[in-house]
Amino acid sequence: MTDLGPVAWPPTPIRTERLVLRESEPRDRATFVELFASPEVHTYLGGPRSRDELEHEMPEAPGRWPGSFVVDLGGAMIGQILLRRATGHSRPAAAGKADLGYLFLPRAWGFGYAAEACAAALDWLADALPGEPVVLTTQSANVGSMRLAAKLGFTEVERFEAWDAEQWLGMRSPVPPSG
Repeated sequence: MTDLGPVAWPPTPIRTERLVLRESEPRDRATFVELFASPEVHTYLGGPRSRDELEHEMPEAPGRWPGSFVVDLGGAMIGQILLRRATGHSRPAAAGKADLGYLFLPRAWGFGYAAEACAAALDWLADALPGEPVVLTTQSANVGSMRLAAKLGFTEVERFEAWDAEQWLGMRSPVPPSG
């Protein structure tokens, strides 16, 4: 996966009803470690990384590249939205398209924050790269992620086996310009 290419970065923070999507800052480092070391967060992502390894390897301001948003609630990071170019993807239908990913701390689950933040990031992408289709891949066993994909307008392209589990690949077609 690589960044999205020629987009203005960092964007002005994106404000939703309850959240702010912004660039990573040094104050987010501890939350990134918590996010990447969480067994619950990584249930469908191959398992967590070691907290010691993360503390040693993580830069001062993690995730600082075009398409990586910190999701902020009340001044504190609760998750990350990732929009990146799907290069080297094992599925031809996804290759070269924008790919949406997201991680949220378990304490932020069940409040609609992921849907709110992902919708805002997709709106930003539609303005930054008009006409860009977006793909999303998740394990079909991840019921919450499957529900979110449907809510965001992703439709199934295919299912395939990878990492010893059935994966679901969905696509969200670009919204035609109005007018």
